[in-house]
Amino acid sequence: MSTLQKLGLILGIAGFLLPFLIRFDDLSFPGHLALSIFLLAAFFWMLEPIPIHATSLLVILLGVGLLSGAGPVFGGMDPELVFGMHGGFRPGSAAAYVGTLANPIIILFLGGFMLADAAVKFDFDRNVTRVLMKPFGTRPKWILLGLMTVTGLLSAFMSNTATTAMMMTVILPFMSTMPSGDRFKVALALSIPFAANIGGMATPIGSPPNAIVVAASARAGHAISFGEWMSMALPLVIVAMLATWWLLYRMHRPTVTDIRLRQDTTWNRSRKAKLFYGVFGATLLLWVTESWHGVSSNYVALVPITFLSVFSVMEPSDLRKLPWEVLWLVAGGIALGIYMEQTRLSDWMVGLIDWSAFSGVVILGMFAFIGLLISNFMSNTVAATLLMPLAITIGLSQGDAGIANPTLLALMIGLGTSFAMVLPISTPPNAIAMATGVVKTSDMARSGLAVGLIGIVLLITFSVFFWNDIIH
Repeated sequence: MSTLQKLGLILGIAGFLLPFLIRFDDLSFPGHLALSIFLLAAFFWMLEPIPIHATSLLVILLGVGLLSGAGPVFGGMDPELVFGMHGGFRPGSAAAYVGTLANPIIILFLGGFMLADAAVKFDFDRNVTRVLMKPFGTRPKWILLGLMTVTGLLSAFMSNTATTAMMMTVILPFMSTMPSGDRFKVALALSIPFAANIGGMATPIGSPPNAIVVAASARAGHAISFGEWMSMALPLVIVAMLATWWLLYRMHRPTVTDIRLRQDTTWNRSRKAKLFYGVFGATLLLWVTESWHGVSSNYVALVPITFLSVFSVMEPSDLRKLPWEVLWLVAGGIALGIYMEQTRLSDWMVGLIDWSAFSGVVILGMFAFIGLLISNFMSNTVAATLLMPLAITIGLSQGDAGIANPTLLALMIGLGTSFAMVLPISTPPNAIAMATGVVKTSDMARSGLAVGLIGIVLLITFSVFFWNDIIH
């Protein structure tokens, strides 16, 4: 265990014990219990003395033990008595807490993971890249735009990390033949992770923070459909992608005048591959037409989960490779949000600041900036998980009709964290770019900071002028 992990273990345990030792004014006893879980999770998620998915499971276990009617604290007590003794708190259902592991949002993401892994299995991603890169020609400027477009499109449906790893194999052979002093190699290497992070915002399944936004907004009373998400996020993604493309090209101009990428893959025509193509197309069609047929995108995700299994397109060995730890992390975040809302811990924490002194636009900007800032130093999923309950509570206090409503604040955090690209540790795609040896930390910091600041401006602009009307 590293020194940082040991520090995280000490701080996590100390944070858990703190609410038992110190009485906070206006915070109920159940709120103190929830604060213990929150502080433990925060330090454990940030410093990782244990794996972050294990922390999520610990969060669920502690919730069952300390806050549910089946646990040793409130188990066997009359719920009405607890309701009267503890300021309106009613012990939650242990089944509901454990049920976060199969929350509809988890099912949505599981369906996305299965489609993404099947795409890699049958080289669907590489073939899509080959087809989509053809119209961009051979000039460096347009090749850069093409690579970013394809990467963004793939990462809307696949893991950002997997997309980046795959796309790097496309450009590495060419980069090795470029002159050593050609700065355009830096632009190419950075374009892939930046486009993957931005493209992951386009759909609810594109990035784990998106799922956290959808789940939090649904709890606040506004269910975001797959199509509604895309109607809000896709224009933002396009503008952000174009701005990032222009920025990278201006900062790292090429000396070469012609780039030819090798794309020698062919379409897989096996029976299972064809079945996958059909399931992928049908699922995508059902997702984007949710407003027509009325079936939630969460339950549409059962289509690929079921049929890719029924027809053995995804075999048991494939299922074992899925990133289950990401699903557990999101489930733990959902559970923590439930605890904070049920015990009114989030109300108490929000009440520590006089939010009425700030305008709605300022509040939006504050949360976008905070999400961007802290997710440069930790997992964007963890950052979104920790901030989301507070944002929802503030949004509800501001009123659903205002600019700083719950859904918009949730979007500020979820999408703001995806603009965090300053450091190699900010996201796995950034780390992959650094591993090429082409990019220096200073290159990434300058470019990532510029993209992040542009992202905050775009988030506030879209929230005020576009998204507020769509939500209402």
